[in-house]
Amino acid sequence: MIHLEYILIISAIMMFAGVYGFLTRKSTLAILLSIELMLNSTDINFAAFNRMLYPDGHEGYFFALFSIAISAAESAIAIAIMINIYRMLKDISVGKLEKMKW
Repeated sequence: MIHLEYILIISAIMMFAGVYGFLTRKSTLAILLSIELMLNSTDINFAAFNRMLYPDGHEGYFFALFSIAISAAESAIAIAIMINIYRMLKDISVGKLEKMKW
């Protein structure tokens, strides 16, 4: 059986990689992938803590499933926005988005 500490270490590494990618990337697609990485690390935490605290319960798994559904909807909306930005500016880098503020 895998210890909870190992799962939490993997989740923390995923979270920090997502934060680093979010803060350093210039492409909106890379930023979206970093956000998805952070959301997936929270899903791992939901499942791990559910198994530790309530071995017979499924609350953590339902929270993780709900979070996956929310992140899928968020990805679909973000990709649609990126497609519209690309149609207007022919580039999806964050530096070119100054035009979209007004």
